[in-house]
Amino acid sequence: MNYRKFIPTILYLVVLFLILSWASGLMSGSSSSMPYSQVIELFQQEQVKSFVVNDNTITLELREPVNGRTQIKTNLAQPELFRSDMEELFQEQHEKGILESYDFIPAKSFSVYDIILPLLIVGAVLLILWTVLMGRMNGSNPMANFGKARTVLGVPDGKKVTFDDVAGADEEKEELEEIVDFLRNPQKFTQIGARIPHGILLVGPPGTGKTLLARAVAGEAGVQFLSISGSDFVEMYVGVGASRVRDLFEQAKKVAPAIIFIDEIDAVGRKRGTGLGGGHDEKEQTLNQLLVEMDGFGHTEGIIVLAATNRPDILDPALLRPGRFDRQIQVNAPDVKGREEILKVHAKDKKLDASVNLKTVARSTAGFTGADLSNLLNEAAILAARADRPVLTMEDMNEALMKITAGPAKKSRVQTRKDLKETAVHEAGHAVAMYNLPTHDPVRQITIVPRGQSLGATWYLPKDDSSNLTRNEMYEQIVSLLGGRVAEALFLGDISVGASNDIDRATKLAKDMVARYGMCEKLGTVSYLDGGEVFIGRDYQTTKSYSEKVAGTIDDEVRALIDKAYDHCKQILTDNSDKLHKVVDFLLEKETMTGEQFEAIMQGREVGDASSTSMFDGFEDGKEDPKATEE
Repeated sequence: MNYRKFIPTILYLVVLFLILSWASGLMSGSSSSMPYSQVIELFQQEQVKSFVVNDNTITLELREPVNGRTQIKTNLAQPELFRSDMEELFQEQHEKGILESYDFIPAKSFSVYDIILPLLIVGAVLLILWTVLMGRMNGSNPMANFGKARTVLGVPDGKKVTFDDVAGADEEKEELEEIVDFLRNPQKFTQIGARIPHGILLVGPPGTGKTLLARAVAGEAGVQFLSISGSDFVEMYVGVGASRVRDLFEQAKKVAPAIIFIDEIDAVGRKRGTGLGGGHDEKEQTLNQLLVEMDGFGHTEGIIVLAATNRPDILDPALLRPGRFDRQIQVNAPDVKGREEILKVHAKDKKLDASVNLKTVARSTAGFTGADLSNLLNEAAILAARADRPVLTMEDMNEALMKITAGPAKKSRVQTRKDLKETAVHEAGHAVAMYNLPTHDPVRQITIVPRGQSLGATWYLPKDDSSNLTRNEMYEQIVSLLGGRVAEALFLGDISVGASNDIDRATKLAKDMVARYGMCEKLGTVSYLDGGEVFIGRDYQTTKSYSEKVAGTIDDEVRALIDKAYDHCKQILTDNSDKLHKVVDFLLEKETMTGEQFEAIMQGREVGDASSTSMFDGFEDGKEDPKATEE
């Protein structure tokens, strides 16, 4: 028998007994009992020094202790009879000095509160105890709610979201319109025998608007929207996660038709059979219950599960099979048209200057997600407010873009002439190498002003939104990344740690070319990077599917590719050493060089003063996003 469940009840009974004892003492007084004859005997023996009669109680002060006490307090049944019988003795002892003082305090009038007040206190305590006990029996105590799902019903801010509030995701909205149509008119599908997907998984990088799309579906359909995070299911107590999953679907069935949205589902949906406990842990029990619930309710109940994740590779295969998450919708970063639409949505509540061209900003932010663009406008607004400007200008947008991508400028940082020259040589090496590589994007700006953790940066412009790279383009990226290190070795006679990030990126590119993309003739069209990664839901160590001999060949080919790119970069900088020195001298004097000024030096023309150093200048002809190679 489990005796622990009786412990609270026993404690409640003990507290009740103590309160009743206190109330009984309050109503009856706390006087001790002494026979009336013994009280009279104390007076006759002249042992009483003084006394006070208050109502039915007499308090005696004795000359010598009786039973170890010099003060005795006892009750009198008839105080008036005691006074009339002993009055002469009192006066006689008082005249002799035996009885120093005595007093009779008149009895106070009886009040009904003397009985009602204790009864009210006891009644209130009993009511509280009864409520607590009944709550435990009915499961309404806080611990009983521990297994309830912490869902948020509706949109947290109460604002209805529709597809009009979602920009830059036209194809994704078309896919989700089927869900809206089903929730509005389910007979249209069920009559023809069609089955709407049980679940839809929104997959994409962080900040692409997966949660916003889910809210828009609920807003368009006009149904209940129950949202919860994947991490809200998992607790340290066994069985809580599974209980919350059951409760979540019970809540949805009560308000159906409804949409259940589980954000970051990878927190609870990771592959089973991994972990230190042989795979039998609380997360797996929660996932098992989720699998049962998604495959358990009928097709016509009007409950659709939407989930979002940016790690679909670690989800359990049973979660992705038809009948559970039937459909996956890829939510990617927007293109230039989508970025412009997103900027217009986020600019509705901001005061923009007439000079702000959102189309130009969109062209200059390739690779930005919706969250990035929102942050860009917010940072620009903060900069405008800091400068006490009533509107947001293009200069604010330019500084916000550079702040996000490279960090805030540290113009007050004091640098030695030696440090400035090393940075200028390093950045000039990058720029000159980029200029002489046919497929590389053109240089947009060079600066030796520290930003964030970098001492300088060379910005270049992707020509378009293409994410597909050729072997030659990847090779030329390696050459340009090595430009800073090669320039230091050639023109300073020493090398610095400033090229560490460039070397890391160049090495990763070379390793991908050799072992992932099959771009090495010696190894052939074979991918060797198929091992698992640490702590992503598979194994706890990376496994190799190739021999040590192949591993050695991969290392040799990566080294050979880096060496080839190094020699290529060295030849470019040697042939253009005079132009590189001119770029270095200009940077040491002006600190920042625009793309036009850099091209003038490389083409042997006279360098003029820059009318503007904005990163957005020149984007009207279709050039795109500035990116930086940082020291």
